[in-house]
Parts: sequence; structure tokens; C-alpha cells
Amino acid sequence: MNRRVVGQKFARLATNAAVRSPLLWRLFRPFVRKMFDEIAPTWDEMRSPGHLASYETALESVDPPPGRALDLGTGTGQGAFAIARRFPQSHVVGVDLAERMLAEAERKTPHELRDRVTFERGDASDLQYPDGSFDLVAHANMIPFFDELDRVLVPGGQVLFAFSVGASTPIYVPAERLREELERRGFTDFADFDVSGGTALLARKGKPA
Repeated sequence: MNRRVVGQKFARLATNAAVRSPLLWRLFRPFVRKMFDEIAPTWDEMRSPGHLASYETALESVDPPPGRALDLGTGTGQGAFAIARRFPQSHVVGVDLAERMLAEAERKTPHELRDRVTFERGDASDLQYPDGSFDLVAHANMIPFFDELDRVLVPGGQVLFAFSVGASTPIYVPAERLREELERRGFTDFADFDVSGGTALLARKGKPA
């Protein structure tokens, strides 16, 4: 079994464990960070040209345009760039655990986006932002931490999950599980997307009664 396959299997194991019991994430976190630091220089070459197709399609249904957006597990920043291009008035923050991924994201930031896209190191399970900091919280092939995304999202804001190759994505959570967790937290207005084998889910955080 080659190293890439081992990494994919480990990513799925870490995802399943963290979704089932978020406290287990602290055990997997250093290994996930190390894995992504190691593959950062070749990460973009490892992915297919259409890996963000479902993510970008779901962005078309985000309404209203977000003033501030958070791209969790941003990697080399491609998801953050997609948000910034889709919403020219938005400020986008890309967060990732892996320093080398963030270095690649900084290096690859187009000049015209540099005043609206910033990158910060952080852990999606323990974000250093005040409550209600963002109008959109997006995940592309990223482990979700539902309590934290709910906390930093404004009431009425939207959350987006996308998986490049659907259930075959190493980091993947079924739409049914995403809906279950979000509905428990008062999210509504669910929309599903299936594009070129990739899937995405968009939902809106409920407003206080």
C-alpha cells in the first residue's frame, strides 16, 4: 500500500473519529497537521482541475453576499480565493492547522485579492474569533466541528460543506449526518448539490425568536 493511500485511509479514520466524538480530535490533530505539512508543496498538483466544482456551485446560492467569510481547512487557499472572486465585496479569512499549507496559500494569493483574503493558523475545533464573527463558514473536504462553526456564524448566516468526489473523498461526512447535526442546532433552508461527482450542502443558521 503506497503512502498516499495510507494517508487517505488515515484521513477518513480521523474524520469519522472526530465527528463521532470531537474530544478524540486532540489525539489525531498532531498527525493530521504533520501529514498536510509534508504534502503542502505538491498538494495542488495532487488534485483534479474540477475539485471545487460542487463548492463553487453551492456558492452561487449563498444569499445575501457575505461581508465576512471563513474558509476552514483552507489548505493552499483555493476555497478562499473562490469565495473572494464570487463576492467582490467580501473579506475572507482562510484558516488551517498546517503552516506549510498556509505558506503556499500566501505565495499563491493573486495580487488583486491580497487586500481581501488573509490566512491564519488555527484549529477549527477551537477558533480564536468572537461569537458571530462571520456571515459564511465554508468547508471544502474538511472535518466539521459543529459547535464551533455554529458559534462563530451570525444568526441568519450560512454554512457550506463540499466534498470533491462525494463519498470517495478521504475527508467525508454524509449529508444525512451533516443535516442531523445542523438541525439539532436550529439550522434550516438546506440545499444539496451534486456536480461532476462532487457533493455539497448549504444551510442557514436560525435567527433568535
